[in-house]
Amino acid sequence: MHVAFAQKTGPWLQFSPPAGQANGKHIVLIGGDEAYRSEESLPMLAKILSERHGFRTTVLFSINPETQFVDPNYHQNIPGLEFLAAADLMIIATRFRELPDDQMEHIHRYLVAGKPVIGLRTATHAFYYKRDPNNKYAKYGFRSTTEGWEGGFGKRILGENWVNHHGANAKEGTRALISGLEVADANPILKGINDIWTTTEVYGIKSLPANSKILLWGQGTEGLTATSPAIWTKTIMPLAWTRTYLSESGRVGRVFTTTTGAAIDFISEDLRRLVVNASYWAVGLEKNIPEKSNVDYVGTYEPTMFGMEGFKKGKKPVDFK
Repeated sequence: MHVAFAQKTGPWLQFSPPAGQANGKHIVLIGGDEAYRSEESLPMLAKILSERHGFRTTVLFSINPETQFVDPNYHQNIPGLEFLAAADLMIIATRFRELPDDQMEHIHRYLVAGKPVIGLRTATHAFYYKRDPNNKYAKYGFRSTTEGWEGGFGKRILGENWVNHHGANAKEGTRALISGLEVADANPILKGINDIWTTTEVYGIKSLPANSKILLWGQGTEGLTATSPAIWTKTIMPLAWTRTYLSESGRVGRVFTTTTGAAIDFISEDLRRLVVNASYWAVGLEKNIPEKSNVDYVGTYEPTMFGMEGFKKGKKPVDFK
């Protein structure tokens, strides 16, 4: 049974490792997207990271301040970002957020410190300063033209921002093609990774920084089943990569990004394993990555199909525990 670790209570979830199994690292997982059900996937990943791998975890949600319900359509409130101050890793799966300054300040300070980041799916366009384009944090928005921050958080930190749906949304899936070069180089993140197919389609990638290592390529499939044939008439796109970013303080932070990662995608055991392995790597524990990381669910996991407006209404964070 999971017991929240000793912190103030609020509209978030927290999980502690079993007694004697803590690895000393704290991961903050940040959800808030309208389509891909990060409010479902991140608690599931947090429980696996805590129960199976010794990480202390905190899961944050987009909360409607009037109802106190989890509401991915409310773009301006993610309580609990202050936990980033003592975090060792940020896993982010937001889309088009425009947070108040007092909340965004915590993300800003985290990145200035050069701490590691894992970006999932819509994190390439995690922020969008549409209401206040002159905000001091507008450089994080995916349409940023600020010098040095062109393309915002996605481009500057992860390596790419939103480009397009390379595949047909909700009609094509994605088969992951594992980079043989990275396997030959014994990339620890790829330990135990053999078979990833996802229901979401391939995202377009225009360019990646020179220091990027592509671990997986995405091949579109003709249909939404794992046995759907590959679409050979479409090019492949980078699906998962690592890089480092140079922070404004001169520190270097590790980054892992994958453009897959809807809640329903994580039915794939090896996709769960990929994120778990990347978490070890991001915090400098790559030597501790098991040959085949245990990614069995903790409890049940019945993800909702992706799509706009399809999130479960009237739920509080505790309902996703």
